[in-house]
Amino acid sequence: MKTKIAEKFKTLFGEEGDFFASAGRINLIGEHTDYNGGYVFPGAVDKGIMAEIKLNGTDKVCVYSLDMDEYVEFGLNEEDAPAQSWARYIFGVCRETVKRGGKISGFNTVFAGDVPLGAGMSSSAALESTYAFALNYLFDCGIDKFELARIGQATEHNYCGVKCGIMDQFASVFGKAGNLMRLDCKTMEYKYYPFHPEGYKLVLLDSVVKHELASSAYNKRRESCERAAAAIRKNHPEVEFLRDAKMEWLEEVKSEISEEDYMRAEYVIDEVQRVLDVCDALERDDYETVGQKMYETHYGMSRLYEVSCEELDYLNDIAKECGVTGSRVMGGGFGGCTINLVKNELYDSFIEKAKKAFSEKFGHEPKIYDVVISDGARKLQ
Repeated sequence: MKTKIAEKFKTLFGEEGDFFASAGRINLIGEHTDYNGGYVFPGAVDKGIMAEIKLNGTDKVCVYSLDMDEYVEFGLNEEDAPAQSWARYIFGVCRETVKRGGKISGFNTVFAGDVPLGAGMSSSAALESTYAFALNYLFDCGIDKFELARIGQATEHNYCGVKCGIMDQFASVFGKAGNLMRLDCKTMEYKYYPFHPEGYKLVLLDSVVKHELASSAYNKRRESCERAAAAIRKNHPEVEFLRDAKMEWLEEVKSEISEEDYMRAEYVIDEVQRVLDVCDALERDDYETVGQKMYETHYGMSRLYEVSCEELDYLNDIAKECGVTGSRVMGGGFGGCTINLVKNELYDSFIEKAKKAFSEKFGHEPKIYDVVISDGARKLQ
């Protein structure tokens, strides 16, 4: 990937720049909890976005996307927003950096990625984090790492129409090889957890069903949660987010909210607790409990939060049949992958059966990605 980027950069701009990269992410557990003030448990992966960048002394940004085979130029003022959705991520990062006092001018850049798009591994956050880190470095803006993550999140909100939480950008910026991270999305406190499961593999099965996260479905889930939290807050003023609520407090307002809002809130309150249970289990090297909690999350996402789909439920069923320790839909849902915790001795038979059965039912094989926990945003040597 680096060689291809360098060749294209030289062809387009006739010089060489600096290389930066950031990572996609997996999330072991804690889905749709981040915008509810809860805990998440992500790790950066060895697939991500890489970019070559060189300041050009103008007020224009000149960007080439290798994957899209498309070239775009844009200015740095609000009215200069590009039409191409992929370019808006980079434009948004520039604008959000400026809003935080960063002095930015034009640059030339070529980027490419190997994060599978639409698989729920957050290619967009990897793109945002690459450029947030790079601009902070190249223009010496002095912005701290948390604020770099917030720049990516604000880009999604203000330029891409997705009211996402902070998890994806946090994982891309703070990722550390061999470690998962528990982030408290309310206080922003985080802790690294070494992750070297002896005798197990983590593997993603990509259904190759694509989803558009900006779709109203994601934002509707968020609104449901906010309505439920507001209803609970009338009785319990300390409830800022659903993360602060107890199941019995949700029961108290059951008659005051819609059945749909109740189900969404039930899932979130359970999921916040599951993250804590998984952290405890990992400290005991108890991977059976970790796996059981993953299955519980899948059930909740499928039946209560209703963000799964037929293909993902089918992959989850195959995992159960094959004796896989844990399996669940990963990411926002509506397509994408399942994440699976598999004993080494079951790995080959599980992958073989999943490919064959899924292909017979849906007409194509799922894509298989072994998970390697890696570093987040960085300058490459």
